[in-house]
Amino acid sequence: MQRTVTPMTRGFRWEMKHNRTLYLMCVPALLLLLAFAYLPMGGMYMAFTKYNVVDGIYGSPFVGFQNFTYFLKGNPYFWNAVKNTLIINFWGLIFGTIVPITIAIAMNEVKNGPFKKISQSAMFFPYFLSWVVVGAILYGFMTANFRIDRKTGELILTGANGVANRLLMAFGSQPIRWYAEPKYWKAIVIFLDVWKWAGYNSIIYMAAMAGFDGSLYEAATIDGASRFQQIRYLTIPMLKPQVVILTLMSIGRIFYGDMGMIWGLVGQNGTLLDAVSVIDTYVYTSMKTMGFGFSTAIGLCQSVMGLILILLANSAAKKINDGEGLF
Repeated sequence: MQRTVTPMTRGFRWEMKHNRTLYLMCVPALLLLLAFAYLPMGGMYMAFTKYNVVDGIYGSPFVGFQNFTYFLKGNPYFWNAVKNTLIINFWGLIFGTIVPITIAIAMNEVKNGPFKKISQSAMFFPYFLSWVVVGAILYGFMTANFRIDRKTGELILTGANGVANRLLMAFGSQPIRWYAEPKYWKAIVIFLDVWKWAGYNSIIYMAAMAGFDGSLYEAATIDGASRFQQIRYLTIPMLKPQVVILTLMSIGRIFYGDMGMIWGLVGQNGTLLDAVSVIDTYVYTSMKTMGFGFSTAIGLCQSVMGLILILLANSAAKKINDGEGLF
């Protein structure tokens, strides 16, 4: 009697024999994943050592959790960086979801072909600008000329070259020394982060909307639904799976700060750096004095916390709506 082959009875040899071409196609990607994602994990041991170049990773003195206790037990600079990272990423996540969806829905409603293409290109353009270029543009918007009073030593405004200060003066307000006022910079960093990525992220939602069933909108139109009602009751609910996936992926990196963004916008301005420094900039600056073991310990904590958050968020998403998690 011939044995019936089912998915449950298929073995490794059968799978490799019948699907070897597909597996061979995956070999380059698997090798890259192994080389750049899994083999470097051996370097995590550095977080538990007092690393030095002469002895190497596995020959350096083992110090246990000493690197972790230094920054976890009341280090004010580290906890300030953690607070800034969470604030910037939290609001970046909120507005970084709302703005791209709004742009995608608005572009989907535009019927004029040439205008739609030009608008999409204009909104996509900031994605290609480096943070250094964005920082230079920002500096041009916010510069102001000051002089030092010889008697009092105070800074006196002599001119407002930047567009922002000229607008303030046009409306009767006093110009602001933007690069000497830390209180404004969290909002500035969040705004520019959303502005730079909004056009790029909107492409994902526009691609999703391109696959929506048009008959649903036709039926809604026949029933007398306005365009706003169609957006509210059809478009937004159907975008929910994409929103959930992208939000979960963002939550996994909520403890990571964009060091290139901070250095490109603020540079080494000590007055502003404390207000917007993130964990990654703290790692970079502390690496010179505390060593690679200390920096590796912080990076390991970032990864563990990100893993915990994404597991919790994924579990919550699956409980709220079954099947809408990442895994």
